[in-house]
Amino acid sequence: MSSTNTPRDFSAVPVLDYGLLQSEATQFLEQLRHALVNVGFLYLSNHTVSQDNIDLVIDYIPKLFALPQNAKDDIKMSNSEHFLGYSRFGAEFTKGSVDQREQFDFATKHISRWKKQGDPEHHRLWGSPQWPDEKLIPGFRDVFELYLEQVDTLSQGFTRLMAEAFGLGPDGLSQFYDTPDLMQHRAKIVKYPVVNGPSDQGVGPHYDAGFLTFLLQASDHQGLQVQNFAGEWIDVPPIPGTFVVNLGKALEFITQGLARATSHRVLSPKGSTPRYSIPFFQNIGLDKKLTEHVLHFPPEVLAVRDARGKVAATDAVNFSEFDNEPSGKVNLIGRVKSHPDVAERHYPELFRQIFPSGRPAFGSAY
Repeated sequence: MSSTNTPRDFSAVPVLDYGLLQSEATQFLEQLRHALVNVGFLYLSNHTVSQDNIDLVIDYIPKLFALPQNAKDDIKMSNSEHFLGYSRFGAEFTKGSVDQREQFDFATKHISRWKKQGDPEHHRLWGSPQWPDEKLIPGFRDVFELYLEQVDTLSQGFTRLMAEAFGLGPDGLSQFYDTPDLMQHRAKIVKYPVVNGPSDQGVGPHYDAGFLTFLLQASDHQGLQVQNFAGEWIDVPPIPGTFVVNLGKALEFITQGLARATSHRVLSPKGSTPRYSIPFFQNIGLDKKLTEHVLHFPPEVLAVRDARGKVAATDAVNFSEFDNEPSGKVNLIGRVKSHPDVAERHYPELFRQIFPSGRPAFGSAY
């Protein structure tokens, strides 16, 4: 992006070279600070996740969605109190319209902390994923678990760099995470089929909930768009060898708006083949209350924020409970709204609070 552009009118998502850390770390941190404060999205190239493993994952995606319907339904999300598993095409709404996608929700390895009635209900949100039958798609679980581990490691290192870019030092955000045995991170494998109809909504305008999302655009289709601060939609086309990294509402909240969560959407693909993507959602600790941690930024970082100016209203509104609920409860509420069939089965009391008139036809977190 040209330095002559005003930050609020960004017209492209910047590309950051992770390899710069070996020779020009200060330059990388300056570029990162700009992306965090003025854009909320970035491409990350020359990262540490194995390209060989990424290629294996991408090879598996069509095979995963080509499984027999009964095999996919065997691991449907409603089986899981952790909201992990398969979701059929068109199961969710965003901003009143159907999201035209089919997806699997997986997660990093974790043993649920919830043991008995009376334990915090949001501890049930994390637990073991459901995996497809190994005989039907041999090797997939091992390959994808390795991918999740590598992206998790990348996200941890990136968080330390982000803290440095904010002027907080490398451990400046560590208070929002628990020890590794108490953490879990999630990922979706998503198929956006070609749809011939009046709507082109793959997924509607929304924000992500946590700190960071690492998105692998696993096919060469355009479709991802972000909304700049003037309210315009900007294309984020696939760039081979990169992740698209974006900031979530929790990060915006704890930085008092210094970091920007940016509204984004996906349009259904054109042509004859589906679009595939894999978003990895880095979580923070389940019991972390964001209001209990006040961050203090140096003047030179606040000056970057002040130079940004006012931000136009965007098209997505969600995750408004961070001011009074722990992170896990905020995420659980979002899951209940998105997947009322799962909630009705596993969280009946919370389901009745959110849906006093009974289950709606579709889930919609926002």
